[in-house]
Amino acid sequence: MTKRRRFTADFKARVALEALRGDRTIQEIAGRHKVHPNQVSTWKRQAVDGLGEVFSNGADSAVRDHEDEVRELHAKIGELTVVNDFLARGLRR
Repeated sequence: MTKRRRFTADFKARVALEALRGDRTIQEIAGRHKVHPNQVSTWKRQAVDGLGEVFSNGADSAVRDHEDEVRELHAKIGELTVVNDFLARGLRR
C-alpha cells in the first residue's frame, strides 16, 4: 500500500498559478507535476477564492491587532493608576 503524498504550500501555489495563467490545460499541468487533474482544479479554485483575502486581511488584521494592543495598554495604565493612588493614600496616613 502506498503512502499519501503531502505537498507544500509553495508547490500548491506554483501549480495553481500555472493553472491560472491558462498557458496549458489542466491535464498538461497535472501530467507535468504528477498530480491528479482534479487536484490541480481544486488548488486553482482555492487560489481564486482566497485571492481577496490576500489584499484585505493584511491591513485589517494589523489595524485590529494594534487597536487591541492599545486597548490592553490603556486598561493596564488605568489599573496601575488605581494601585498607585491607593498606595499613595496609604503612605500619607
